[in-house]
Amino acid sequence: MGRPLMGSVLLTARGLGKRFGGLVAVDDLSFDLNEGQILGLIGPNGAGKSTTFNLLAGALAADAGSVELRGAPLLGLKPHQIAAQGVMRTFQHNSPFSGMTLIENLLVGAHTRFNSSWISVLFGASSARDRERELRYRAHELLDFVGLAEWEGAEVDNLSFGQGRLLEVARALAGEPRLIMLDEPAAGLTLSEAGRLSEIIRGISARGIAVLLIEHDMRFLLSLADRVVVLNFGAKIAEGRPDEITSDPAVVAAYLGDAGMSRRAEH
Repeated sequence: MGRPLMGSVLLTARGLGKRFGGLVAVDDLSFDLNEGQILGLIGPNGAGKSTTFNLLAGALAADAGSVELRGAPLLGLKPHQIAAQGVMRTFQHNSPFSGMTLIENLLVGAHTRFNSSWISVLFGASSARDRERELRYRAHELLDFVGLAEWEGAEVDNLSFGQGRLLEVARALAGEPRLIMLDEPAAGLTLSEAGRLSEIIRGISARGIAVLLIEHDMRFLLSLADRVVVLNFGAKIAEGRPDEITSDPAVVAAYLGDAGMSRRAEH
């Protein structure tokens, strides 16, 4: 089955910039991301990928530029405010809430969508109970979606590393995102686990959720991405389809040197 048609522009970044003293981490970066699109963000170590993620998520303050989600400015908002707008992320390392079950971890991830007042929660109002029941059902669906439903009552400390990765994705989805940012989700996974994760990411895209993906495994990323943005020393040096990127001499020279990106992607 072919890739679903992508929707209209969801996120727009223009002239994004960030300095750390004399170091330019992100330099005049601009790109668009559509609904349901999988956009890969690649570049050598220190190229500015993680800094870009942190700017979009509100973990760092930008020095220049603008970011809009459906025309609404994101820069200047706190991370929880950006999450409430529908922008969720995962991190390079699993960070579950230890001592809690999988279902409880997902309910924490859904807190941005729990809009009952503290008074209604305290006194057990039916609206609050109905909303919690709805969120629990949604959490069960998400665990099933990532293949963890049979462990929903287990403590997260008992999960394997690969299962923890899938839980991170499910927890981000629990916030009902319009955009999910995945920071090296395939790192440390076995071949079969990475294949399962690929299917999940395609399933996320098929639901109309945009995906912004950082990944060092080029075969994994290039098989998924609709488009790729390439950074070097904080600046965008190329953008295009995966096949265009792998044949771009400037990208090959900056990212992989004489070895060649296409050769790296094949192995």
